[in-house]
Amino acid sequence: MKKPLILSISVVFSLPLVLAGADFAWAAQEKNVAGWTIISVIEKGGPMMYPILFASILMIGIAIERFYTLRRKNIINPDFLNKVRAHWNWKDIHLGLQLCKSYDNSLSRILKAGLLRFGGKVDEVERAIEGAGQHEASLLTSNLRVLGAVANITPMLGLLGTVFGMIKAFNVISQSGTGNPGLVASGISEALITTAAGLVVGIPALALYHYFRGRIERFVFEMEEVSVQLVEELNFESMRTRRAEKGKDSKAASRSA
Repeated sequence: MKKPLILSISVVFSLPLVLAGADFAWAAQEKNVAGWTIISVIEKGGPMMYPILFASILMIGIAIERFYTLRRKNIINPDFLNKVRAHWNWKDIHLGLQLCKSYDNSLSRILKAGLLRFGGKVDEVERAIEGAGQHEASLLTSNLRVLGAVANITPMLGLLGTVFGMIKAFNVISQSGTGNPGLVASGISEALITTAAGLVVGIPALALYHYFRGRIERFVFEMEEVSVQLVEELNFESMRTRRAEKGKDSKAASRSA
């Protein structure tokens, strides 16, 4: 689990490094090395670089927030799970409810929904758990829509910047011909910079989106499995105890007769 986390963090912060690497490569080919900076590269990319830069900042912010929120102790607290298993008794449902109220995590809220329906049919309890699990899943995926939008939109912004750069280059050719290749290269440079920037932001955003989606699905599946298992244990234990009590009552009635 640590390797994907380290890989994702390195991918998130790759935009400044790529731009810095591009700066170094371009600066080595220029006579005036001092004229190349990251800010100048962004300016050379044209107006479409600013929404791409904003999208990269948004992607980094969402990634940091999701890494912090999707920790195991916020979803399935091991301490809470151990205490629930230790005090799991169908005769004292209120103790389980108190434990669920004292721990604020996704599993406790799902278990609480199942315990509130305890005493009815098992299907009703399972439906309550599934409904609570879907609600928790929607909460966990709240910011992923924005991350998915960034992954889809930023390459399109880069493509749009490419179109603008090529229009600029052909406009220069139509006005002054091919006698000044520097002006033509300015439009082509703008097109290539925006394309690279859009891909540098879009690819890590897409990778992070699928990584977080898979992590959330695993958490939701594990929470529902644990909840259903514990509730089924409660129902089985209560049914076995009730049958034993009925057997004792029938034996006592037969002896009295």
